[in-house]
Amino acid sequence: MTQQFPENDTQNLPGQQRSGQERLVDAEVEPEDKAIEAALRPKALDDFVGQKRVRQQLSLVLEASKLRGKSADHVLLSGPPGLGKTTLAMIIAEEMGSPLRISSGPAIQHSGDLAAILSSLTPGEVLFLDEIHRMSRPAEEMLYMAMEDFRVDIVVGKGAGATSIPLELPSFTLVGATTRAGLLPGPLRDRFGFTGHLEFYDVDELELVLRRSAGLLDLKITTEGFHEIASRSRGTPRIANRLLRRVRDWALVHSVDDIDARAAATALDMYEVDSKGLDRLDRSVLESLIHKFGGGPVGLSTLAIAVGEETETVETVAEPYLVREGLMGRTPRGRVALPSAWVHLDLEPPES
Repeated sequence: MTQQFPENDTQNLPGQQRSGQERLVDAEVEPEDKAIEAALRPKALDDFVGQKRVRQQLSLVLEASKLRGKSADHVLLSGPPGLGKTTLAMIIAEEMGSPLRISSGPAIQHSGDLAAILSSLTPGEVLFLDEIHRMSRPAEEMLYMAMEDFRVDIVVGKGAGATSIPLELPSFTLVGATTRAGLLPGPLRDRFGFTGHLEFYDVDELELVLRRSAGLLDLKITTEGFHEIASRSRGTPRIANRLLRRVRDWALVHSVDDIDARAAATALDMYEVDSKGLDRLDRSVLESLIHKFGGGPVGLSTLAIAVGEETETVETVAEPYLVREGLMGRTPRGRVALPSAWVHLDLEPPES
């Protein structure tokens, strides 16, 4: 029997995008993602999909530390959000058979905050600091000594009566994650024994991620359906899993048991995620650039006003992916629409 899919269904499906601030294709973690991500996360390196080079190198580091009977070297993981840095930190603790302590750079604004965390660590524990580049400078300087010598100096009192008390720390492994590796000071980067940079996933790797997640969610999806979702996921597993859940919601509401490419495409079109993974904001930027400014060049602030968004939103939210996909270019005179942008919007690019 042929299934009929509504082309423009506007009913309020679970998780439907409700405002410009809630983007299905945003790689940052959303509150609703946390519990589901925890259930979908792999628990071992062998189950982790993609990042082959980093996995191999990290496996050697962990295996060598187990053979030595000591804590693993400190690990720095860098790369865009949503690629698996937190998951790898959890896997490191699992592989080492050690407890995991999780904190973040923004939460550590004073050296005393860091001292409290470090002094409560147990031998061999793994400390994960997300967005480590956002830690305060005094805490950074305390971390240097803790990573290298496994001790910190606690200052008691003020002024002439202040006293420095050395505090010995148990051996531990620090796993730092950052989306802005260039903001880390050199002395901090140099103290990590292993640095891994996570790259965006290709479509085939994302299909493997989706197959694993679909199995855990008990979803029936065809090979073409997986490909359709993966191709709209911006090379990011977090986005792929989020789109998978939205397709699941759509299929549940419309009583579709087997999700094929057409069903997946219809669901994601309804959520305004197109074949290249562009959403309403991305297309609005391209359409303004082409229709209002003839493809550019145009200044960033002028483009932001035309779109009705803040300059920072256009520059940090929409622009990186458009540039990476070859749809927009940045020139000294301003932003320009590249020929592929015209083609994607079914327009004839100018001869120039």
